[in-house]
Amino acid sequence: MDRIDSKSMQPGETPGFPANERITMVTILQKALDGQPLEKNEVMTLLASEGDQERALYEAAREIRTRHFDDRIYLYGFVYFSTYCRNNCNFCYYRTSNQIHRYRKEPDEVLAIAEQLAASGVHLLDLTMGEDPVYHEKEFAPVLSIISRIKEATGLPVMISPGVVPNKIIDEFAEQKVEWYALYQETYNRDLFATLRLDQEYDSRMDAKLYAQSRGMLIEEGLMTGIGETLEDLADSILAMSQIDARQLRVMSFVPQKGIPMEQVKTPDRGLESKTIAILRLLNPKSLIPASLDVDGIAGLTSRIDAGANVVTSIIPPNTGLAGVAQNSMDIDDGSRTVEGVRIILKTMGLRVGTQAEYRREIGA
Repeated sequence: MDRIDSKSMQPGETPGFPANERITMVTILQKALDGQPLEKNEVMTLLASEGDQERALYEAAREIRTRHFDDRIYLYGFVYFSTYCRNNCNFCYYRTSNQIHRYRKEPDEVLAIAEQLAASGVHLLDLTMGEDPVYHEKEFAPVLSIISRIKEATGLPVMISPGVVPNKIIDEFAEQKVEWYALYQETYNRDLFATLRLDQEYDSRMDAKLYAQSRGMLIEEGLMTGIGETLEDLADSILAMSQIDARQLRVMSFVPQKGIPMEQVKTPDRGLESKTIAILRLLNPKSLIPASLDVDGIAGLTSRIDAGANVVTSIIPPNTGLAGVAQNSMDIDDGSRTVEGVRIILKTMGLRVGTQAEYRREIGA
C-alpha cells in the first residue's frame, strides 16, 4: 500500500470507500503505516470493516510485515504430549470432566517426535500439555527432563505451554534456558474470563506469564474469538495485550467440540480472526504473529498469512498419535500439517521459509 495522499480523502478520489467513511478508514490506516498508536474507537472501526475496507486493512498489515520481515515466514512444530488436565474450562475439549480418550506420551516418544520435527525443518518446538495433575505432583521433574533431552538432541529453541505453574517451576524453565513461555488469557474481560475458565484466577494467569518474562523468557499471549465477547471487548483485549511486551501474539477462533458446555455455540466467521491478526500487526509491527493450522487446517493458512501473520504454528508429523487443541484431529494424520505442505503454499504467495539463523536473530538467541 503506497502512502495515502490527503487528496484521496476528497469525494470521488478514494475508490471502494463510501464518501462518509473515507476519512475514517484512510486516517486510521495511514496512522498505522506511520507507526502511530491507534485509539480504541479506531480499533473497533477496523474490526467492523467489510469489503474494500477489510481488504485495505490486510494490505496495510502485509506492508508493515514486509517492512520488518521481508518475505520470511517461520514454522513451529507442535507436540501436545499430555492431554490430561485438572481444569474444567467451558470451551476446551480436554476439560477434566469430558469423558474422552486421553494420553500421556512417554519421554522417549516425545523425544522421537521432536527429532522428527527438527529434521523436517521447523524453527521451534512447542511442547504443550494440559495442567496434568501427575506432572504437578512430581514438580515437573519428568517435563524438565524431556526439555533437557530435546534441547540437547535438536539444538532448537523450545516453547513450553504448561498452563499456570508455580514460580519455582518457571525458575527451572529459565535455568534450562527455555526460550518461550506460552500462556493465553483468551480475553481481557474479567467477567467473561470467569465464565470460560471456571474456578481459575485471572491475575494468577497473568502473573505467571509476567513472571516468566521477568526471568528472561519470551512470552506468547493469545486471544480467542467467538467466546461471547463484544467488539468492544475484543478491542480492549487487543490494546491491552499489545502493552505487555509479549514477543508473540496470537488469536484463534473458537471451535465447538463434542462434550463441552459450549458445544452448541456457533464458531465465528473467520473474518474476525483475520481482522484481529491484521490489527495486531498494525499495533505490533515487529512481533511474531501466528497463523495456526489448528483451527481450519492447511486450508486456512493462506487467509491468515494474507492478514499479516508471519509464523505458521501447529505443524504435526502424521501418524504419531498426537492431537490438536482447537481441532483435535484436523489434517493431522493425512500429512497436510507438515513443513513441506506449508512451504508449497508459501511459495505460491511469494514468501519463503526463513532460515534457522534468521529466526534466532529474530528472538535474540
